[in-house]
Amino acid sequence: MPPGPSLVVGLGNPGPEYAATRHNIGFHVVDLLATRAGGGRFSRHRTNADVLETRLAGRRAVLAKPRTYVNLSGGPVAGLARYFSVPVTDIVVVHDELDLGFGVVRLKRGGGEGGHNGLRSISQSLGSKEYLRVRLGIGRPPGRQDPADYVLKRFSATEAKELDLAVDLAADAAEALLAEGLELAQNRFHALSG
Repeated sequence: MPPGPSLVVGLGNPGPEYAATRHNIGFHVVDLLATRAGGGRFSRHRTNADVLETRLAGRRAVLAKPRTYVNLSGGPVAGLARYFSVPVTDIVVVHDELDLGFGVVRLKRGGGEGGHNGLRSISQSLGSKEYLRVRLGIGRPPGRQDPADYVLKRFSATEAKELDLAVDLAADAAEALLAEGLELAQNRFHALSG
């Protein structure tokens, strides 16, 4: 029997007013993965997420974008994992990361949420932190700006010029996780970005 699919979830907020904000970088990565996989269309799923069933890195994969706000991502992610029978260890969450410089990509399994409420929601809903993460750096807020405000702002002009490269690198890393596993993908991508 072939293995079940991997679940690759991009985090972001729904609605056009958030589309170009830092918090939505996970959506950008999953959209690029959908394009690479043949450009299928996402459809609304009963788990309150937009979903595309496809193949990535030679494996069955479910690409998903929760239709909730980032801080409430856990319900849709847990619902998708149950619906598609995906074990926690085969879930990949792509998200923005304040603690990394802009465009830096880091991969890990488990660990803390670093103040990211979307990850906290996912960990609580899954009852586990042992899912994979593609952490895409957005940098720290300048001065005394509140991180909660910073993640909802658009990218600076300088960052916007580099955004496609950052999203491309994160998409490559997500595919490498599926194809090669965590250790090999970490060795490759941690050397590449910062």
